[in-house]
Amino acid sequence: MDAAHHRKIELQAPEDLSYLVANVRRAAAEHINEAFPPVDGAQGDDGDELRTRIDELVNEYIAKTFTLAAPNLSINGLPVDTSRFLLPDGGGGRGDGTGSADAAQPEAVVYEPFDARRRQRVEELTREEEDLLRDIALLKRGVPAAAAAAWAEAARRGVRDDEEALAAVTARLVSPGGGSGGAAASGGGEGGGVMEGVELGGGGSVLSEDDDVAGLLERQDDVERSYEAAVRGLGRLKREMPAVVARMERARAAGEYVVTEK
Repeated sequence: MDAAHHRKIELQAPEDLSYLVANVRRAAAEHINEAFPPVDGAQGDDGDELRTRIDELVNEYIAKTFTLAAPNLSINGLPVDTSRFLLPDGGGGRGDGTGSADAAQPEAVVYEPFDARRRQRVEELTREEEDLLRDIALLKRGVPAAAAAAWAEAARRGVRDDEEALAAVTARLVSPGGGSGGAAASGGGEGGGVMEGVELGGGGSVLSEDDDVAGLLERQDDVERSYEAAVRGLGRLKREMPAVVARMERARAAGEYVVTEK
């Protein structure tokens, strides 16, 4: 079967691989000590040459094994570089076997006791995160359409209110104090009826001084503010325009002077 279909062995931290290498080396050193006990009084190269050679071969075998297994290992999803985990341990150890045994001793790692409450808390937070992600996905699907529909409805309602206000103002303008205005309004077209009703309504304006036509328009305040802002802007432009024109004339004169001097 193709190796690509096999899942890699996942490790959580580089210390996990160091722990595995140290365990293998320690187990190999124990077996070598059982088969070839250290020679009393042997030091360095004067000791048991056979044992020294066996230590070297075993260490080479361990290094080769983990090097070949590295493509099938991953640490937090990243590839493994075995060169930093398979450092030489003093050339295969001393003749008495203590060199490889000392190198194989792992670092003392103290783990915190398992806490079931923290694990439960982690599970609760994970579920909460999943619920939030699900809510966000639902909002992404529904909120844009709802917002667009609400905006469209508000726009239609605003247009309808404006049309109703305009119709009310038109009705008040058309309806005269007597019956002559109605006859005049019905005698012609729509625009003509409005104008005739205004003219024939009792010989004067059909609106009394108490009529608040502007109050019927909902955006009257906005219109007035916009008009006032436009008037202020025009006044400011009128005040600043002479200075701008003067600067432009001076710049033009300076440019012509520079060009003619060159």
